[in-house]
Amino acid sequence: MAVYVVGHKNPDTDSVAAAVAVADYFKKAKGLDTVAAAQGGLNPESEFVLNKFGVAAPEIVTDAAGKQIILVDHTDLAQSLENLSDGEILGAVDHHKLGDVTTPNPLEMWVWPVGCTCTVVKSMYDYAGIEIPKGIAGIMLCAILSDTVMFKSVTCTDQDKAACDALAKIAGVDDMMALGMEMFKVKSAVEGASMSDLVFRDYKDFDMSGNKVGIGQLEVVDLSILEPVKAGLLDEIKKVKADGRHSVFLLLTDIMKEGSEMLIVSDDPAVVEKAFGVAAGGDSVWLDGVMSRKKQVVPNFEKAFA
Repeated sequence: MAVYVVGHKNPDTDSVAAAVAVADYFKKAKGLDTVAAAQGGLNPESEFVLNKFGVAAPEIVTDAAGKQIILVDHTDLAQSLENLSDGEILGAVDHHKLGDVTTPNPLEMWVWPVGCTCTVVKSMYDYAGIEIPKGIAGIMLCAILSDTVMFKSVTCTDQDKAACDALAKIAGVDDMMALGMEMFKVKSAVEGASMSDLVFRDYKDFDMSGNKVGIGQLEVVDLSILEPVKAGLLDEIKKVKADGRHSVFLLLTDIMKEGSEMLIVSDDPAVVEKAFGVAAGGDSVWLDGVMSRKKQVVPNFEKAFA
């Protein structure tokens, strides 16, 4: 029986690369008939990364019913497959807090406090003594550079940096910072993309004390790139909020200035001040030094909503 290795909804590069790598690992380490999967199409950055290293895109899967599943880059029901309870979860590989996914049986879990799931996967290969294929090493390298914002994010650890050094050698990458900038330029591109595509390029829903809260993020090399579409993005997150959400926040992250402008649509904008100590006087607020949704935004909002 096929085992589907799948990341979260609105897949980012870590979710995609981890699915490919974990599928390869479990096939070689455990003899499982694994299939790398994603819950949707590739964003421009992920497409660039897979093409650059000649790796096939994961199969698109959205329903877990009747399937065996290994989760990567998430353990939250809101971010997972439909009908997850009607499938069988065999494992989870992640770098976030434990979510609300539960299982009736024991499972293999690798959940570490590092900046990227692919850093965990690198250690899995090392533990089993399995060689990482060159192309997979390349996409794992890119995933770590993306998730840690080229080591600038507060989520970045020494393990992430060491994994990148090792993966770059395997992948034949001489200048990983140049690769990272090339990747972020692709990530920054907005031309031709719809407002919905941009909002959902890296977006997650969270349950915060019974409130459905959406938090998206767009990372660019210069915020001026997003100026022409900012009004459109605000209109779009208003539509997203109207679909049964208490709040929707969109982080516009400038990786060079190392901070984020956050667009705000909420039933209670005061939660922003509770979370960050900065009053939201309008539709947006600048958060200096805030680059990580996982470590700097979600925990703050969870406390504010409690």
